[in-house]
Amino acid sequence: MSPKQIRGMNDVLPDAAVTWRHLESIVRDVVESYGYREIRLPVVEYTDLFKRSIGEVTDIVEKEMYTFQDRNGENLTLRPEATAGMVRAGITNGLLHNQRQKLWTAGPMFRYERPQKGRYRQFHQFDVEALGYAGPDVDAELIIMCARMWARLGLSRLDLEINSLGSDTARQDYRAELVRYFSAVKNRLDDDSIRRLDQNPLRILDSKNPEMQEVVAGAPVMLDFLDPESAEHFSELQRLLDAAGVGYRVNPRLVRGLDYYNRSVFEWITDALGSQGAVCSGGRYDGLVEKLGGRPTPAIGWAMGMERLVGLYEACGGRAPAADPHVFIVAAGQAALAAGFGLAEQLRDGIAGIRIELNLGGGSFKAQLKRADKSGAAYALVLGEAELAQRTVGLKPLRSDADQENVAMDKVVARLAKVPELA
Repeated sequence: MSPKQIRGMNDVLPDAAVTWRHLESIVRDVVESYGYREIRLPVVEYTDLFKRSIGEVTDIVEKEMYTFQDRNGENLTLRPEATAGMVRAGITNGLLHNQRQKLWTAGPMFRYERPQKGRYRQFHQFDVEALGYAGPDVDAELIIMCARMWARLGLSRLDLEINSLGSDTARQDYRAELVRYFSAVKNRLDDDSIRRLDQNPLRILDSKNPEMQEVVAGAPVMLDFLDPESAEHFSELQRLLDAAGVGYRVNPRLVRGLDYYNRSVFEWITDALGSQGAVCSGGRYDGLVEKLGGRPTPAIGWAMGMERLVGLYEACGGRAPAADPHVFIVAAGQAALAAGFGLAEQLRDGIAGIRIELNLGGGSFKAQLKRADKSGAAYALVLGEAELAQRTVGLKPLRSDADQENVAMDKVVARLAKVPELA
């Protein structure tokens, strides 16, 4: 019986992996150009970390986490997001004591939910965090960084929504007002909203139930409850975005699905991916470090789903540079194969970045040339008895009607270095 693939956990096959690597490279280059450094984190953490950070009354913790006991009886969870692990790493490794950190990480996350396009049980995120920065200037930098990424990637059909959730005190006042409002219309709430009413009424605003939208639309607005400092913070963020020419829309219903957010929150959304419109989301979490046992530390970050970024890139007509070999070496006979190995390494030494495929497994000249053509290589280097005797190599263009030429073996590197594709 053939092995089965786990539902919602997908293989990224070679043709697709070329696009993934291309996008990841550009995102990494942009992020690092702003001074952010890579950190690599475990994919498994203690379950309590996510309960304390994300919030026990969230869909992620209640329904979606992959949690298990190890052989010592410890409750462990495959990470459903990266921020909690980033903060934990900062605390346990002493990165936040009298320091500020600008960090990024990337890798797989896991949530048990119904698989659909753009939403999988194993998915991949690129995550960027700034820890120790209190002002709206870093909020603006992270958003402007995203705008630069979209430009580098040639992406369109992206819109920015921003909001402020205020301070903890302001949120408590707003929470009380939401409870009063939704309690008065309790007969119109769905089961999830009723369950959240006493524990986390802000999550009701994030309801995707179409029948709830009219009720949600009439709810009080968080911006009316902002404390003066949060209001000033949000106003300055808008001023900085305006100065940078980054367009946005204030969405007072944008609350984000995790409990640790406060003040600035934002989402980059698209209409190109159907119902899964959020490509990159983030916000402030100034109280999370202290909540997890560290010293009070302001912080903000964003996370971007790589599957959705790939989907948007393709929807916008993006195409990654080909990863086909530049050169395919055709070698007929054992002596030619041995010479081919040496020639391939000589070319790799002499031309940075060249991609070479050497024919393996034997075959006639005709069969090998078919493989060369199928490989996508621009040129074939032909080695046979005649070429070995004359110390030459046949240089055969595969993507044009140009004639094959003979090149002295000790001149091959210099000749190929002049090829435009390799220059």
